[in-house]
Amino acid sequence: MSKAKQLMDVIMYANAKRSFTAQEVADEFGVSVRTAHRYLTEISDMGVPLYTEQGRHGGYRTLKSRVLPPILFDEDEVFAIFFAFQALKRYTSLPFELNIDSASRKLLAGFPEDTKKMISRLESVLTFWSPIRTAGSPYLKDIIEAALHQRVVRIRYRSRSGTSDREVLPIGVYAQNGLWYMPAMENENGDLRVFRMDRMETLTLTDKTYDVDMNLKEWLEEYPIREPVRVYAELTREGARQCESIPWLENDVVMEDEYHGIVDSTVDRNELEYAAQIFLRLGMEAKVIEPPELVDMLREKARQLSLHYGELQT
Repeated sequence: MSKAKQLMDVIMYANAKRSFTAQEVADEFGVSVRTAHRYLTEISDMGVPLYTEQGRHGGYRTLKSRVLPPILFDEDEVFAIFFAFQALKRYTSLPFELNIDSASRKLLAGFPEDTKKMISRLESVLTFWSPIRTAGSPYLKDIIEAALHQRVVRIRYRSRSGTSDREVLPIGVYAQNGLWYMPAMENENGDLRVFRMDRMETLTLTDKTYDVDMNLKEWLEEYPIREPVRVYAELTREGARQCESIPWLENDVVMEDEYHGIVDSTVDRNELEYAAQIFLRLGMEAKVIEPPELVDMLREKARQLSLHYGELQT
């Protein structure tokens, strides 16, 4: 067996064991303890995060962030990875302390110069644009790990109504328009809500565990509607065009003729406030017919807006 292959096997062994002695490595690979120490020193120099523990029961341990053995990619696969990197570059916070520049250098290390030049040009012709947000999400990794292990977390959350402490059951996290969001169930009342992660002021992991009947993919594809409410609105042509750019409305827009359309959708009752904000932005391009609660919300928001600008003029 070549030395390179032997070192690769030692790396995989260290990743799997996490804690071991030089004698165990020697027994595993049929080498002397001295050779085992040399192998471990060499893989440490290669970047495997090892540290030693002294004493009678000492040995070697790998740090929590283990190094994976090299993987061979073809050019199309590398382009796909860099393509995915573009989607993350405009996010202030990234999970798992991802260093995109460092990962990129490692991926490019073994490729010929013409491929490197082509990939370096990729950013000038391809990007996933999203607003650059200044507010970070410091608890991103903690929430991901809590969702993986189904652990209840206690958060201090800043919302429109003020700052409050809550116990929630995270389903997962997703990114949209430069921000990270956490769908979670509130432990106290069982309500399912979406939390913006940059609005979390503190987070504490509890010892409580939970089990929910859906995963993140199911939640995103089939947002649960517990109290359905029909939303029906008349649209101008421009209103229909704008509604087709709104994810939860785009599939429910129907043009009745060249100049008029309707939107007929079903939402959860607790989303009516959000719907009111959407239709308020549409202005004269949409007229909500039902439900009456949504019409009342729009009237009240229009009244407050009128008063606001009336006060500015006096």
